[in-house]
Amino acid sequence: MQIMKKDCSRREFLKRNTLAGAGTILGLNAGPDVLAYGIGPEEFNLPVVLGGKPSRTKAWPGWPQWDSATMDEEILKVIRSGVWSRARVTDQFEKAWAEKLGVKRCLAVINGTNALIAALVQFGIGGGDEVLVPPYTFIATVAAVLNTGAMPVFVDVDPETFQIDPEKIEAKISKRTRAIMPVHILGLPADMTRIMEIARKHHLIVLEDACQAHLAEINHQKVGTIGDAGCFSFQNSKHLPIGEGGAIVSNDDEFMDRCFSYNNFGNPFGSMVGEVGAGTLILGTKLRITEYQSAIGLLQMKMLQQQSDIRAENATYLKSKIREIPGIIPVRLYNDVTKAVYHLFPFRYMKEQFKGLPREGFIKALQAEGVPCSGGRSEERRVGKECRSRL
Repeated sequence: MQIMKKDCSRREFLKRNTLAGAGTILGLNAGPDVLAYGIGPEEFNLPVVLGGKPSRTKAWPGWPQWDSATMDEEILKVIRSGVWSRARVTDQFEKAWAEKLGVKRCLAVINGTNALIAALVQFGIGGGDEVLVPPYTFIATVAAVLNTGAMPVFVDVDPETFQIDPEKIEAKISKRTRAIMPVHILGLPADMTRIMEIARKHHLIVLEDACQAHLAEINHQKVGTIGDAGCFSFQNSKHLPIGEGGAIVSNDDEFMDRCFSYNNFGNPFGSMVGEVGAGTLILGTKLRITEYQSAIGLLQMKMLQQQSDIRAENATYLKSKIREIPGIIPVRLYNDVTKAVYHLFPFRYMKEQFKGLPREGFIKALQAEGVPCSGGRSEERRVGKECRSRL
């Protein structure tokens, strides 16, 4: 038992005991170093979980962002037109998104999950095939592979980048492997340079899951346009939010014609031709996006570049401030990444540098300070609820 010094005030005594008690609740071994945090100048900022005031009380900006004064009328025009199924506005959206990415073709569909499924099917992937995927991703990546009848094969991630590890890919390639599906998780580009080298060596298809990585770049080329095709999501939490929506992009005209046909009951389109009145050519689905969804997408696209630049700037600033903290290891970007868009800001937490404080206790402390933080689950419901601010 420590004996209180004669010159220790009642306030300091209470602060010491508050720290010890709260440290126990958080799961922290509250030794002398922890107790020392309570001793210092009066302006010392005590953490909220230890009885202090929150560092941030200002509300985070809402998401998605909408300016009724300038946007409402554009949506009302589409509603009033009575043309709600896919038509001219969707054509405009597809053209604009293709131009934004610097790719030849774009097909808008109902969501990112079905974009992945449609692309895989039109690459001829199905039962008996294997597709290499990272284990750290949203469930849609794996679900898309399973929906084709193929088998997902997990290739572990690089813990420094959170991306599929190219050094571990070739060991997972078998005679059944047909494709690699890198996921630019968290808005951070995977090592596409190395992945493309491996894919070409083994004659594999590369389908990029860029659902969280709108406008991210490798060597100034947008992700989603580097492999044989790329897929995007426009779900409500994404950087280009429509509510629900997705897109397939590629420079391969024949592939994109097949995707369009598959997206529209298998009816003839482009190079997918047949006899007049012959009806459908392939087994298709109905994944068509609506005109009012496309109208929302066109409006959101106008803000996307500026918002992406702000995210990148803020993430660089945050990284510079926390990288020197022992036990906090920010994400590493590959050398050829020219832009990361940070759907979320990831870092690793080493509890050994925090007196053994469990990760859950660290997260609780950050959340109490008004800083949204989670254990790293890439899950849309949580993203939409807890991390509404994308700026």
